[in-house]
Amino acid sequence: MRIIAGQWRGRQLIAPAGANTRPTADRVRQALFDMLLHAPWAGRDAVEGAHVLDAFAGTGALGLESLSRGASCSFFFEQDRTALAALRANVQACRAEAQCRIVARDTLRPTVGQACNLVFLDPPYGQDLVPKAVEALRAAGWIAEGALLVVETSQGEVLPSLGHLLAERQHGAARLSFWR
Repeated sequence: MRIIAGQWRGRQLIAPAGANTRPTADRVRQALFDMLLHAPWAGRDAVEGAHVLDAFAGTGALGLESLSRGASCSFFFEQDRTALAALRANVQACRAEAQCRIVARDTLRPTVGQACNLVFLDPPYGQDLVPKAVEALRAAGWIAEGALLVVETSQGEVLPSLGHLLAERQHGAARLSFWR
């Protein structure tokens, strides 16, 4: 696993052993950021200068990829100890400590936070966590008005409306959906 583009292009990221963490594959991350870059509802401004929230962060690949491509800061929610160790090591390997804040707690029970305009939600598949997370994060102030939500779920998962659905794409076992 590696950073795909930007200032840290090619930087290797570590992932914890085992099945507790399911990092977004490089090719899916590439497709996701290509969509953000070229979609009429996003563009460079969706990432460059953004305040990013990487919920269910795992390795932190989505938030770190955003920073590599010009985001101003990334916040990471993760509660698994082995994933937290990998996340901290990845932030340190990128020398991004000044741009990152790791929140070691459950995404469904967030502290009061910083409003983010680009939000990644990549929870464990099949547990109906996305709508609960969006509700909790909105209530705690983590999701800015008009924020762009990027959600990764399994192909078969059904999501309720999270706002205005902008696009959906299938990539192997994953489905990406983009909401405003």
